Amino acid sequence: MKQLAIILFFFTAIAVATDTRANTNTVSSTVLNNSPSTASAPTILNNNNDICKVGIGGSVQNNILGVATGYVITDEFCERVRTSRALYSYGMKVAAVSLLCQDHRTWTAMTDAGTPCPVQGLIGAEAAAYWEENPEEIPEGSRYREEYLTANKPETEEFTDVQNVALYKAMLVVLTGIILF
Repeated sequence: MKQLAIILFFFTAIAVATDTRANTNTVSSTVLNNSPSTASAPTILNNNNDICKVGIGGSVQNNILGVATGYVITDEFCERVRTSRALYSYGMKVAAVSLLCQDHRTWTAMTDAGTPCPVQGLIGAEAAAYWEENPEEIPEGSRYREEYLTANKPETEEFTDVQNVALYKAMLVVLTGIILF
C-alpha cells in the first residue's frame, strides 16, 4: 500500500507540473476581423475624341490612411490641331497652316520642306525673307532659330590704328585738359 501511495503521489505531481507548465505558456493574440478599406483613385473618363485632355489618377493606402487624387492635363498641341482643322474646313488654309506653325516641330518641318511658314500675311519667298530678318520670332526649340540668330548677329569691328590714336588723344585731353597734336 505504501508503494501504491508513492506511485499515486508521483502521478499527481507530474499531472500538476504539466498543468502548470501549460498554463504559463499561453499565447495571446489579437484577431483582426476587418481589413482596412482601400483608397480608390477617381475615375477620369476621356472617351471622346473632341476633348484634348488626358486624365491622370492615383491612390496610396497604408494600414491607417488612404489618399486618392486625380488631375486633368490639357494637350495644347491637340487643341492647336483641332482648331487648325476647323480653320481649314472654313476655307482659311493659310490661317490653319499659320496656327500649326506656332509649334517648333511644324515650323522646322515646313522649313525643311522648302515651304516657309506664313507670317503677317506673307507667304513663300516673302515669308522666308521675313524669317531671316526676324529670327527672334522663330518658335523656341527649332534648330533653325540659333542658326538664323548667329547668321544675323552683327559683327563687332575693331578700331584701326588711326582710330586708336585718336581715342587715346581724346582721353588724354579729357583727363588732363592739355591739347596735344
